[in-house]
Amino acid sequence: MALFQTLLAILETFTVIFVRLPLVLLYSVPRRNRPRPTWTIRRVLWLHVLKNGYLHRLAGKNPDHTAITGGPGVKGVWVAPTPHLIQGEVKEWAELAGVESVSIPGYWMDKQGSDIPACAPPAEGEIVLMHLHGGAYTALSAHPSSAPSAIPRGILKHVKAIKRTFNLEYRLTKPPATTPENPFPAALLDAIAGYSYLVNEVGFAPENIVVEGDSAGGNLALALVRYLVEQQGKGDALLPRPPSALLLLSPWSDLSIRGHNPDSSVYTCLPTDFVDTTTADYAAITLQYLGPLGRRGADTNRYVSPGSDSPHVGEISFAGFPRTLIFAGGAEALRDQIRTLRAKMTADLGESVEYHEFPDAIHDFIAMPIIEPERSQALEIIAKWVDAA
Repeated sequence: MALFQTLLAILETFTVIFVRLPLVLLYSVPRRNRPRPTWTIRRVLWLHVLKNGYLHRLAGKNPDHTAITGGPGVKGVWVAPTPHLIQGEVKEWAELAGVESVSIPGYWMDKQGSDIPACAPPAEGEIVLMHLHGGAYTALSAHPSSAPSAIPRGILKHVKAIKRTFNLEYRLTKPPATTPENPFPAALLDAIAGYSYLVNEVGFAPENIVVEGDSAGGNLALALVRYLVEQQGKGDALLPRPPSALLLLSPWSDLSIRGHNPDSSVYTCLPTDFVDTTTADYAAITLQYLGPLGRRGADTNRYVSPGSDSPHVGEISFAGFPRTLIFAGGAEALRDQIRTLRAKMTADLGESVEYHEFPDAIHDFIAMPIIEPERSQALEIIAKWVDAA
C-alpha cells in the first residue's frame, strides 16, 4: 500500500511539472488570459498550484499538538493547560463540546544568527510576537518547518524591535467517524494557555506582546483578545491583561454564509484566489469546527464570526481592544468580510485601527515569499507600525 501511494505521488509530481503547469504557462502568455492582467506568469502558476492543492498533497503530514517535533535549531516547549483561567460563556461552550484544557507544544523562533534559549526571560522592554497560524482550523502547523512560519520569519527579518516569536501549536479540528475532534473552543483554550505562558511563565509584560494571526489564526487571535477583554476582572480567574497590539493578516472573520451573494468577493474573486467558501467542503469544515454550536453558531456567536454583518450576531463591541493592524488582498475571497471587520473595529476604536488592502494580492499573501512586491511592502508597514508603539 505504501509503495502504491509513493508511486502515485511520483506520477502526480511528474504530471504537474511536465504537463499541467506547462499548459497553464502557454495559456497565460497573453495577458488577457490571466486572472489579473497585471499578474506575472509566475503568480498565475502559483495560484494554479494552490487552487489544486498540489503542495498540500505532496508536503506530507504536518506536526501537530500531540508531540514536539524536533529538527535543526528547533526550540520546542510544552505549554501547561490553564483550566483555572476558563470561565463564563467559553467555559459553558467547552463543556457543551466536551473539550478541556490540555498541554500543547509551542516553538520559539529567533532572528537569523541569534540563539536565544527557549523560555529565556525577556530583556528590558523586549517585544515578542505570539503567532497563531492559519489553515482553516484543520490543517498546517506552528512548527518552524511549516508554511505559515514564513510569517514570523519575515517579521523577524524586517522588524528590528522583535527579536523572537512564539508559535503556538493549538489543537486542530479533525472529523472522526462520530463527532468532530477538538471543535470550538478547543483552540481558544490553547490560545489562552499560550498567552498565559508568555506572561506568567516567561515574564513578558502584556504591553510588550503583539498577538498575530493569519486566516483562521486571525479568527483565533480575535477570539483570544475578546476573551481577555471581556473577562478581565470577572469571576475568579486572574487573567493577564490584553496585549498591546493585534496584527490580523487576511483574517477569517465570518464563518457564516451570509455574504455569499453574486456581487460579493466570495464569487467575484473566485478566479483570483485559492480559497473557495462556496463548496460543500467549506461547509463541512466550518461545521466540523463549530461542533455542537452548529450552523447557528456561525450566524450568532461573536467569538466565531466577529466580522459578520448579520443582525443575528447582535451588537459586537470592540471597546477595550488594543491597536490593530489589518491586511487584506484585493483579489481574495474573504476581502468583503475583512472590510466589514475593519468597519466595525474602526467604529469602536477609531484611528487605532490601521487597514491596508493590496489590490492584486491573494489570501494570506504575507505567508508566501513568492508574492512580491506586496509581501515585502506589508512587512515594512508592520515594522513601522511596531516601531510607532
